Amino acid sequence: MRIGISADGPSLDTKVGERFGTSKYLLIVDLKTGKVETVVNPGASSLSHSGIQAVIMVISKKPDVLLTGYVSPTAEKHLTANGIRVVQGTGGSVSEALEQFKQSLIEENGGRGNAPTRPAGAHGDSLIQAIKSSAKQFGSALPVMLTVILLLGLFQAFVGKDVIASFFSGQGLEDTFKGAVAGSLFAGNPITSYIIGGEILTQGGSLLAVTAFLVAWVTVGLLQLPAEIDALGMRFALIRNGLAFIGSLCIAGITVAACRLIVGGCP
Repeated sequence: MRIGISADGPSLDTKVGERFGTSKYLLIVDLKTGKVETVVNPGASSLSHSGIQAVIMVISKKPDVLLTGYVSPTAEKHLTANGIRVVQGTGGSVSEALEQFKQSLIEENGGRGNAPTRPAGAHGDSLIQAIKSSAKQFGSALPVMLTVILLLGLFQAFVGKDVIASFFSGQGLEDTFKGAVAGSLFAGNPITSYIIGGEILTQGGSLLAVTAFLVAWVTVGLLQLPAEIDALGMRFALIRNGLAFIGSLCIAGITVAACRLIVGGCP
C-alpha cells in the first residue's frame, strides 16, 4: 500500500501540511518496502494557489491513500474518483501521522495488518450493497424528477410568451448573449435546463438564445465560482469560465448555422 502525505518539508520529521493544495511537498511512503519518495508540489509556488496542479500531481503518483489537513470538496471528488482514499484532519509530524494511520488500518482489519482478506459470504454482501446502492441512486434521482415536473408547471403558469418576448429582443447576437448570461447565472441539474430551454423555444425564444442558455448552464458556474476558485485557483477558474461563456456563444452560432444548412430553417 502506498500512502501519500502532504507535508511542509521533505522529511518524515516535518509537519503535515494544513492545506493540501498549498503544502510544499508530497511524501509517498510504501508500507511494504518502507521506501519514501519526495515530490515537490507545483501548486504551492503558484500565485493563485492553484490546487489543480496538486491534484494532477497526486493522481500521477497513484497512492492508495492521501493524508492531509484539509482538502477542498472539489479536489477530494477528483481524487476519490481516481481511486484515492482521502483522510482529512491529519496533524502532527509526518511520521506520527503515518503511525496513526497504520494503527487505524490494523483496527479496521481486525488486527490482521494492512492486507484485508475477503470474508466468507462476501459475494452475498456485495449483492446487498449493490441493491442498496441502486436504491440510493434512485432515491437521489427522485427529487430531481419531481423538481423538473414542478418547475415545468410553474414555468408554464407564470412565464408566458409576453415575458419571453420582453426578455429576448429577436436580435440574433443580443439574444445569444442574453441566453448565455441567463445560463451562467443559474445552476442546477442539466435535465432542468432542457425543460426550461424547451419551454423558451416553444414560447417564442430563438434557437440561438436557447442553445447558448443550455451550453452556459452546464459549463459556466458563476454561483459556484467561489468554491471553484478555492479548489482550482482564481486564474484557472476565471479563464475556464470565461472560455466556457465565449464557447457557448460560438456553439449557439454553429448549431443554428448547421440547422439551417441541414433542414433549411430553424426557430
